[in-house]
Amino acid sequence: MGMLKEFKEFAMKGNLIDIAVGFVMGAAFGKVVSGFIDGMVMPVIGKITSGVDFTQMKYVIQSGTAEMKDASGAVVTAAVPEVAIAYGAFITTLINFIVVAFVIFMVVKAANKAKKAEPAPAPAGPTNEEKLLMEIRDALKK
Repeated sequence: MGMLKEFKEFAMKGNLIDIAVGFVMGAAFGKVVSGFIDGMVMPVIGKITSGVDFTQMKYVIQSGTAEMKDASGAVVTAAVPEVAIAYGAFITTLINFIVVAFVIFMVVKAANKAKKAEPAPAPAGPTNEEKLLMEIRDALKK
């Protein structure tokens, strides 16, 4: 029962809950940005670049072949999948990352600006040792 109690204390700490909420919100925000980029930005970029569809951009290393069957329906040649580097999907993901990073930068910048500057701590008074030394100094001056 002690381990369960420790886990409950750990899970109910404010920082852990804040991190969980931030994680969920970040995942949702990532989906919103992906939808925005895929549905609005990439078609405009495709139009600017003469109708290029970035999801179809790839470098084919090995072409795929379809399965070949004889008249009886037996497979003569097995299908070979296409091997390609999908750099168009990478470009789209890179644009997503740049947008998310910029928005997070702006949020952190705004949060830092909104933070109230903490006043400088008042200077500490002299310690007992310093007071004693000042008294000795004053006594020697006389």
